[in-house]
Amino acid sequence: MTSHDELRARLETRLQQLTHRVGKIEEDLRRTPHPDSEERATETQNDEVLGGLDASSLVELRQIQAALHRIEEGTYGACVGCGEKIADRRLEVVPYAATCVDCAK
Repeated sequence: MTSHDELRARLETRLQQLTHRVGKIEEDLRRTPHPDSEERATETQNDEVLGGLDASSLVELRQIQAALHRIEEGTYGACVGCGEKIADRRLEVVPYAATCVDCAK
C-alpha cells in the first residue's frame, strides 16, 4: 500500500494541476467573442466543451480537497458510507475515493 504521505503528495499535485486547468478554462470562457459570426459559432461550441471540462474538473477538485481533509482528520481510507476499510487497490487507482466499491454501486 502506498503510504498516506505519498497519496497526499499525489493528491496535492493533482489539486495544483486542476486548479491551474480551471483557471485557464475560466480565462478562456471570459474572453471577448470574435466579431466574425462563423468564428463566434465555433467559439460557442468550444465554450460548451470547456464548460463541461470545467464542471468535471471542479468535481474532481472538490473530491481531492475532501480526501486531503480526511487524511488530516485521520479518517482517510474508511468508507464514508459504511465505515469499512476501502481496498488499498481502489485508493491507489482513485486516491480520492470516499467509498468502498460496494457503497459506490
